[in-house]
Amino acid sequence: MLINADLHIHSRYSGATSEKMTIAALSVEAPRKGINVMATGDCLNGNWLREIKTCTVIDDGTLEMNKTRFILSTEVEDATRVHHLLYFPSFSAVESFKEHIKSKSKNLETDGRPNVNMNGMELASYAKDVDALIGPAHAFTPWTALYAYHPNLESCYGDLTPYISFVELGLSADTDYADTIQELSRLTFLTNSDCHSPHPVRLAREFTRFEVHDATFAEIKKAIQRTGGNKPVLNVGLPPQEGKYNESACIACFTHYTLDEAVKRRWKCSCGKRIKKGVKDRIGEIATFKEPRHPEHRPPYLYLIPLTEMIAKALGQHTPFTQSVSKYWDELISKFGSEITVSLDADLREVAQVTIPAITDAIRAFRDHKVIIIPGGGGKYGTIELPTEDAIIPVSLGPKNSQSSLLDY
Repeated sequence: MLINADLHIHSRYSGATSEKMTIAALSVEAPRKGINVMATGDCLNGNWLREIKTCTVIDDGTLEMNKTRFILSTEVEDATRVHHLLYFPSFSAVESFKEHIKSKSKNLETDGRPNVNMNGMELASYAKDVDALIGPAHAFTPWTALYAYHPNLESCYGDLTPYISFVELGLSADTDYADTIQELSRLTFLTNSDCHSPHPVRLAREFTRFEVHDATFAEIKKAIQRTGGNKPVLNVGLPPQEGKYNESACIACFTHYTLDEAVKRRWKCSCGKRIKKGVKDRIGEIATFKEPRHPEHRPPYLYLIPLTEMIAKALGQHTPFTQSVSKYWDELISKFGSEITVSLDADLREVAQVTIPAITDAIRAFRDHKVIIIPGGGGKYGTIELPTEDAIIPVSLGPKNSQSSLLDY
């Protein structure tokens, strides 16, 4: 069977996170996006863990609410500021891991994503002890990623590097970016939302499609490790230009710079603030190959822009967080069942019967790869534009790795 999984989210117990991030809300919103399995996030936090336990237990590592499956997960920040994702096989594994690290963390119970005074190798060792999976979160982002502080995997995980089975790409990178780095060729790539809100512009904005025998932790683990016939069959995510750290840019005024320009300016913007190195430039520094070399096991990467963004642009609005955007989004989901279906698979003649012509035209422009991306950087997301003659700094969403339908997978 095929499942869509978003395996990196946060609860309302993490910083800068919506109070609406509850297990109940996630269980309802996930299928409206087209997601079968969610990671719980933040499972080391006692308050969140108690809420997680209100779900029905399917097996030791799998829970369910409103027909949405959950697996136990967390994100932690190590002593060098690198973020790691962990997936646990059971509640007992969570408790055991928590016991190992509690003396090394001052905010284990006060922040859903705790800081732990340990390095990557130590964390991987404890993860291995409890049979949990561990790997780098948003591996290329400039603030809290493995490649922001380390030249390679071994520098972070040491002798435990062979235990690492996955890397999360993050919103500012895709498969083509990451497969220019030879050491990543053996790893499974995960595409996840890292959402802090259940709003449809955030939840499942990236996800991974897996081929499994059941929607359980054990089967997803096999898929990540690509054993027993299980495997990822599709990475789905934003065009990397839409990520907020794609290009090198000022963290205050968001002026973009080439790498040469930033180096010449000693990473100081003309406004006086800091220029932050973008994912594209960082990957260019550490790349093994000039062009991506995809291993045989690597699935396609499908670009997907949140439907709420398309609707907002069609309405001429600057934000997707409006009542009118929500109204049109709800109407489409009520008719077609999920956002994925509307964006990629529904007959546009049927879409046109449900919504206004401008929204149908926006969806058509996306499917025809005519949406324009103005790249993000410095902490500001890139933006999408519908095709116009006066678009500035256009990056077209071309057909490369961008299939028109999920039904092919």
